[in-house]
Amino acid sequence: MTAVRSGRTIGDCRPSSRYRAGMGDVRWLRPLPPPVPVSKAEPDPERGLLWREAVGRQLRLERVVRGERIVDVARRAAVSPQYLSEVERGLKDPSSEVLFSLATAVELPVRELVRRACAHLSVVPASGAVRSAPRRDPVLRAA
Repeated sequence: MTAVRSGRTIGDCRPSSRYRAGMGDVRWLRPLPPPVPVSKAEPDPERGLLWREAVGRQLRLERVVRGERIVDVARRAAVSPQYLSEVERGLKDPSSEVLFSLATAVELPVRELVRRACAHLSVVPASGAVRSAPRRDPVLRAA
């Protein structure tokens, strides 16, 4: 069987004798790597939250609370919606000028946006990676 397109022969369209209808007999040479997550909902507990992730979370929270779309906030901040999305997901670290534009777009002073973002950073990882100093209170203990 040969395929013909506008009078010219393209090639033989018959399956070769080595072709099998199913893929059940395929053997992997090595194990597949684990899938890469598209977006990280939670930070790595060992690493903690990065500054850009904290700012992004707070920007998204402010935008969602106000009931606005990314396109609307991005237009007011004079950035692309793609860039704003990357900032909100913690993938981009905005400059001070862009941070000022984004804070203005959600009608917050930069100082307030930074204060609220710092609240996300104060969460201590569950793994205990950050340890507090031992207590040195003058407490009497029974022997």
